[in-house]
Amino acid sequence: MTENKKIKIHVKNNHWAPGSFPTDAEGEKNFTITKEHLENALKDLPEIKDKVEIFVDWDEDNFEKSMANSDILLAWNFPTKNLKKISPNLKWIHVVSAGVEHLLPLDWMFDDLVLTNSSGAHAKKAGEYGLMAVLMLQNHMTKIVTNQKNKEFVSLFSNPIAGKTIVVVGTGSLGSSMAKHIKSLGANVIGVNKRGKKVEGCNEVITIENIDTVLPNADFLYLAVPETPDTKNMINKDRLDMLKPTCGIVNVGRQSVMDYEVMADKLNNNELAGAILDVFTHEPLDKSSRLWDTKNLIITPHVSSDDHGDYVRLTLNIFIKNLKLFIENKKLTNQIDKKLGY
Repeated sequence: MTENKKIKIHVKNNHWAPGSFPTDAEGEKNFTITKEHLENALKDLPEIKDKVEIFVDWDEDNFEKSMANSDILLAWNFPTKNLKKISPNLKWIHVVSAGVEHLLPLDWMFDDLVLTNSSGAHAKKAGEYGLMAVLMLQNHMTKIVTNQKNKEFVSLFSNPIAGKTIVVVGTGSLGSSMAKHIKSLGANVIGVNKRGKKVEGCNEVITIENIDTVLPNADFLYLAVPETPDTKNMINKDRLDMLKPTCGIVNVGRQSVMDYEVMADKLNNNELAGAILDVFTHEPLDKSSRLWDTKNLIITPHVSSDDHGDYVRLTLNIFIKNLKLFIENKKLTNQIDKKLGY
């Protein structure tokens, strides 16, 4: 960047809409980034603040006009068609979520364009939700809720989680934060990731190619993987059939990773102990979905990793650190691999 030219940041907020992001009015309040948010994040960094100008917009109201001279885009979604022509100065896009599956395939990315995400902003909240979900399953809460709906008072006793085996598929910030909590209670945690890389909180880590060797031993299956071509339908019927009927499932990643239809059948047939699902392909979940009436299933409305009232600050912490690196012409963190899609 030249010394006298300010770096222009275009912030694209979304009004809520069913099937989009955010999905409701409360979500819109939680995820909207204002100019005041950015100025507050930069208040102690005058050396950065003086070098940038900020344009905050909604949806695509002024997208093309503003992006014509913007250097950075801060958004969740955006038009990708002819992006290079519309935004000739664009060098970096930061996505306010951890997942970028809504932008796949990334063949719209032009040379030298950097795409980063907000992975890590979710970690603390996601870890606590994950701990809660696994402990609920251990304490039969999915069955207890079903019994409550049916006005059935049935004693369901349980034991501490120590010694139970949790298979955590996806050991990024979401999966690993839960793993640390549950391991501290004495659980045996098996991590599953692409390369078998060691992860804090896991007793052992295996590659995805070897997942079939551990599924039969799982007391709990915890899914925390993004949606990519490699992860779609990873937990299919064959793999669900490998699980013990006493196994419980949690999914905080993406619905596409697991066959929900087969899972629902298994729950209804007592071939799985219970499930807690936080993610759905279409959100809000359709009122006609059979999942609402599937027994031993608890549905949460995609709230496992979003801090109430604090999400914007956590996201901007990551963005501002990268903005400093951007100004210094250094490599940005949380870069998305165009080929892998995460």
